[in-house]
Amino acid sequence: MLHRGQESTDGAGGGELTVPMAWLYAEYIADELLRTGDLMPPTSFEFRAGRDALALTIFLSDTSGELSGIRVVTQLETWLSLTAYDQPWQDWVRERMAGLAAEAIDAGGPAPDLDLATAAWRWLEETELLAPDLDAVPGGGPVIGEDDGPKVWTPAWQLGLPLGHLAIHLF
Repeated sequence: MLHRGQESTDGAGGGELTVPMAWLYAEYIADELLRTGDLMPPTSFEFRAGRDALALTIFLSDTSGELSGIRVVTQLETWLSLTAYDQPWQDWVRERMAGLAAEAIDAGGPAPDLDLATAAWRWLEETELLAPDLDAVPGGGPVIGEDDGPKVWTPAWQLGLPLGHLAIHLF
């Protein structure tokens, strides 16, 4: 008999906990890639943006449903191409998320991996970070240090994606 508070809430019974291993593994790989690159302090919002963008790329590019530790090195080129500057990454994420959501509805069961990926995507889209304005007019005035240059509010995914791409290169 299940203790109170441990009953299954999905109607399937059994009281089994579904662990989001695919998302957690994708997040772990992204975290390791970024830490190896040593691009940002791990406690910064920029690091989180890079980790979430890279984790989404890793999670959504896994079409077989199994992230394998052995295959990580073979997937680096795929992740590089998906995170490249000239790619429509945001559109690709939306399409893959919609596809996975439809699959989850058809399956009728819990989708904890998709829930975590959706939360990460929502944070990347809705959060803006103050970043250097790379489109500022050159020669607009003297800039003493990097903190003194023009800044612009940027969606977190637009800052995190190039960080993730660079981390893959540095790996």
